[in-house]
Formats: sequence, structure tokens, C-alpha cells
Amino acid sequence: MIEIKYFGAVAEKTKCAFEKVSSSEVSLQKLLQDLEIKYQFESLSFSVAVNQKIVSKTTDYKLQTSDIVALLPPFAGG
Repeated sequence: MIEIKYFGAVAEKTKCAFEKVSSSEVSLQKLLQDLEIKYQFESLSFSVAVNQKIVSKTTDYKLQTSDIVALLPPFAGG
């Protein structure tokens, strides 16, 4: 199962901190499309990390069943 973790405004929108998706070898783009349909993120801005590494949302990245995907709020400098 692929684990999806939500942080910040994304967690507020989904009303949960994480969920697991039973899917094998789905693309990151397809997963994000499915989440957009389910939660209607609209103009929400977030970054995506797979296994603690930031990746582009447009990357043709194939997820494995043991992957952890995190949707992160924008980072502020300081």
C-alpha cells in the first residue's frame, strides 16, 4: 500500500493526516489527479515528496507499494 501524508493546509482540506491507497505501480501524476478529484484542492499550493525527497509534480514517477508520498505546504525562508 502507498501511504500518503498530508501537512498544513492540505491536511486541513482532507481532514486527515494520512491515508493508505491500495495500488501497485501507479504514477505520481495519476495519484495526484485522483486526489485532486477526491478532495478538490483547487488553488492549494503544495510540494510533493516521495520517500523524503522533493520531486516535481510533473515527473513521470512510478510509485511502488512501499512508497510514502507527502504533500507539503510551501516553505517560508528565515
